[in-house]
Amino acid sequence: MIARLALLLAALALPAAAQDQGAVHGGPVRALAVAPEGGSLASAGFDQSMIVWDLAAGRARAVVRWHAGAVNALAALPGGRFASGGEDGRIALWGPDPRGGTPERVLEGHEGPVAGLAWHDGVLASAAWDGTVRLWREGAAPRVLEGHRGNVNAVAFRSDGVPVSAGFDGTLRAWGADGVPETVAEFGFPQNALVALPDGALAAGGVDGRVRLVAPNGEAREVLAAGRPVVALAANARGTLLAAASLGGSVAILGLPEGRLLHTLEGPGTPVWSAAFDTDGRMLWTGGADRRVRRWDAVAGRAIGPVGAAAAEETRVGLDPHGARVFRACSACHALTPEGGNMAGPNLHGLFGRRMGSVAGYAYSDRLARGDIVWTPETVADLFTRGPDVVTPGTKMPVQRIENAEDMAALLRFLEQATR
Repeated sequence: MIARLALLLAALALPAAAQDQGAVHGGPVRALAVAPEGGSLASAGFDQSMIVWDLAAGRARAVVRWHAGAVNALAALPGGRFASGGEDGRIALWGPDPRGGTPERVLEGHEGPVAGLAWHDGVLASAAWDGTVRLWREGAAPRVLEGHRGNVNAVAFRSDGVPVSAGFDGTLRAWGADGVPETVAEFGFPQNALVALPDGALAAGGVDGRVRLVAPNGEAREVLAAGRPVVALAANARGTLLAAASLGGSVAILGLPEGRLLHTLEGPGTPVWSAAFDTDGRMLWTGGADRRVRRWDAVAGRAIGPVGAAAAEETRVGLDPHGARVFRACSACHALTPEGGNMAGPNLHGLFGRRMGSVAGYAYSDRLARGDIVWTPETVADLFTRGPDVVTPGTKMPVQRIENAEDMAALLRFLEQATR
């Protein structure tokens, strides 16, 4: 409960300036995963959505909103597939093209939010706030591993294939074939993040702002004191770089195995919730409370820019530029042209004059399916003035309001132009 409250407070504390910076998600980006074959990246967040990015094109390939709650965890699977775990306790397995919005398979059994996922050799491991770790193998019942006292926040497969978990109880536990946990390390503070390194070591990050390396023999040493809770860790495939993201808004890049601080990456100053290295071992992706997925050269210690920025520029050509900037927060869920199809939200082509809940092939919430609103500039303005949660209660749409009159007018001009 304490951990969930902390997540909620961090989301609510997001300053208005950060909310207006053309983010791709409708809320903080909670998880990232890079396909092992390269070329695609998945991001997921508090807005209940998962976005799969085509990195070569620099644009979203698919946006799905299936979970009934925040999406807290992602894992890359072979063949360009991904697994997502949500606050609803469910795990969805997605094929290489998830645009239809229906997972290939759903794994159920956790009685609390899924906080971490990891994949190794045909086995998916999940960590959840019901105090358990579960191991899922196709065609077999899941193995339920119990031993933590409280929430389990992260899970990883050690280089020898043994699953290890990190918990609110401050422990790292390794799970042998008999299901009996071995306490690898105990730190006295809740542990939020865990990553396995190629040499058999582990890296753990906790609420005390410390990052520790745990050797195969169990010897632990502190390599970073961030000052604010560390909530995400990522290591490159060679095990030469470790990224540690904190609620303080910065990401520390450490050189391994020494654990020497190489760079501190400074973003917009809002909490960074997720990190993942690309297959080249140099580029780092981060996601945070500003709702963007950002790219960094981790070796040089410099920012490259948000993913999707080039595509956002293209949508403004010939259209109201101010309105296009306001619309960026909507573009992760809504296409403007017929060929864009339905995404996490229905296609907006022909929006004005259309009755709510009338786009073919889109699964509307019960409230929107009633169809008692006709979309006009006035009704769209009302939607974003009072908020979707008030105008259309029960909607899957993230809660968003536009309080600036110039922004509202610009968005309406843009929609009139772009949805004809």
